Amino acid sequence: SGPKGSGRFTPVSWDEALDDIARRLRKIAARDPQAILPYSYAGTMGLVQGESMDRRFFHRLGASQLARTICATAGAEGLTYTLGGKVGMKTQFFAESKLILIWGGNSIASNLHFWRLAQQAKRAGARLVCIDPRRTETAEKCHEHLQLRPGTDAALASAIAHEWIANDQVDKGFLDEYCVGYDDATMPEELRGQGKSYVDYITGKGADKTAKTPEWASAITLVPAATIETLAREIAAAKPCAIYQGKGPQRRGNGEQTARAICMLAILTGNVGINGGNTGSDLDSYYMPADYGIPMPDNGVETSIGVFTWIDAVDRGTAMTATRDGVRGRDALAVPVKFIFNYGGNCLTNQHHDINRTHDILADESKCEFIVVWDTFLTDSAKYADILLPDLMAVEQPNIVQSEYAGNMAYTIAGTAITSPKFERRTLYSTLADIAERLGQRDEFTEGLDEMGWLERLYEQGREGDPDQPTFEAMLEQGIYRKQCPEGEHVAFKDFRDDPEANPLDTPSGKIEIYSQALEEKVADWELDDDQFISPLPVYCPESEGYADPLAEKYPLQLTGFHFKGRCHSSYGNIEVLKKANPGELWMNPLDAAERNLADGDTVQVFNDRGTVEIVVKVTPRIIPGTVAMGQGAWHDADMAGDKIDRGGCINTLTAYKPSPFAKANPSHTNLVEVVKA
Repeated sequence: SGPKGSGRFTPVSWDEALDDIARRLRKIAARDPQAILPYSYAGTMGLVQGESMDRRFFHRLGASQLARTICATAGAEGLTYTLGGKVGMKTQFFAESKLILIWGGNSIASNLHFWRLAQQAKRAGARLVCIDPRRTETAEKCHEHLQLRPGTDAALASAIAHEWIANDQVDKGFLDEYCVGYDDATMPEELRGQGKSYVDYITGKGADKTAKTPEWASAITLVPAATIETLAREIAAAKPCAIYQGKGPQRRGNGEQTARAICMLAILTGNVGINGGNTGSDLDSYYMPADYGIPMPDNGVETSIGVFTWIDAVDRGTAMTATRDGVRGRDALAVPVKFIFNYGGNCLTNQHHDINRTHDILADESKCEFIVVWDTFLTDSAKYADILLPDLMAVEQPNIVQSEYAGNMAYTIAGTAITSPKFERRTLYSTLADIAERLGQRDEFTEGLDEMGWLERLYEQGREGDPDQPTFEAMLEQGIYRKQCPEGEHVAFKDFRDDPEANPLDTPSGKIEIYSQALEEKVADWELDDDQFISPLPVYCPESEGYADPLAEKYPLQLTGFHFKGRCHSSYGNIEVLKKANPGELWMNPLDAAERNLADGDTVQVFNDRGTVEIVVKVTPRIIPGTVAMGQGAWHDADMAGDKIDRGGCINTLTAYKPSPFAKANPSHTNLVEVVKA
């Protein structure tokens, strides 16, 4: 009953809603089904509750597809060119580690299975060092904490590498046998003698003629040169050493380069593929050998849109190209997105960047013609729906859920509904089946099965990969099935380390590609802004809205986000008791607070050209000067017809919508702001 974003709706019957959805789908699909975009996320998980079943439905229609995930696209995409597509495909144990470097991850708050492993290693004598702009709960529990400017991680990694190269502390045997591009001798033959190797870059013989010394890095990172030298010696002496990289550093404007640069520390010291070492990337988990995947029909659509750039597909449509916007599968989008189906994910606005810009695009009826949102709560994203559908809670419907970040133990949970549906709510699957019927496709979509029928089929198919699993009936009875990671399968890249010829990586050379000729060739004709940079080497490059951006004269504080203990992304962000126990705050260093005449507990306005957030300030030395931090996932709360000031503490009111250069990924921690007393 109101404009998109107002949150005002008029009740209609299920038949009216489904008739309208089917009519809109039919009309838009007749023009081009790729104008339809299913954009669901992890607010609800499982085989028939989660996003898989709606993607099966829309796949049949030939709808557009999203590439990768919002969480770690920059890191995953960048590291594919260094370590191949199997990076992080195995979990890692650290019982033999002598030193564990925790870089940009607050494991206590967001990755407890890794923290348990790290604590075990600590009790066995391992030293723990944390690198983070904030003194997090994890940093408090480590032996040492280094604070650095956000976005300068690659400079610190490069300076550590400089110390090792200068003092002959790299594992030259490993680099010669397993790597491409470390020095001139390991470069592709046609590129030798051109100053393009990693050693050339680090020692100042490369294109920029700048040696990456600790003194050079100190001016950029604010980490003292002597501290960098000491850390370099520590890592070099620790045999083995594990460099664990959280997802924070790669969620930046230069995220691809940062992820690759941090991994270089594991590569240079030969800690890859051995007990107690790792690849330098994020930790993976052990998953069930059973495959429960829902079958997806071939819809003939080879084009995909970046999961972060979907809003451009609404706003600019066919102007999006492969070389400018990272469109995959063709040179440019065939059609703009005109229909969005958003299920179980507050990702249209709250978990997307630059909310005020996003609001303007979604509220424009001439752009996206129809939005369906299906959720259990009136989220901020739900306010933009043309049709808003009420879902059942997870425990009110049958489902099977697989393990997620459980470390060295995989699990499957199965169950039936604990109560009957209340009010007028329905399951996703039953409703999609009714829409399919209106489109004349019910039999093709359902294959004659209801929810329990699909669960049984998928579960029994999965059991073929794991004969130890109980039958479907027994599984429903016992509820949970656990499986420990088999001994000897936990070390990432161990088979490659043992026999690189028999077990090559899926890089062009089959080796670790410190210099990626494939990446260089791929982006040779890409269109990049002046402040964007893609290198075949893992180098440091200043980022847009980093500390050195000229915009810092107007907005001198870097704003970074972090995972918040009181919620999981935006899930549970509306629970009052959790908000009281974990109030939203803006972390600020006392030096920055004094400069602005602010005291701990003051209500402040955090602002830039994109918007304003009103929030309480937490004045603390636990964050580096020049940087402020805000927990991500708070629910946006603003009068979008009025001043648009967000009083809910949602960081995405302020975040920049500027995808990272190569992966076109989420740069959520790269923002410049100013803060004043409200």
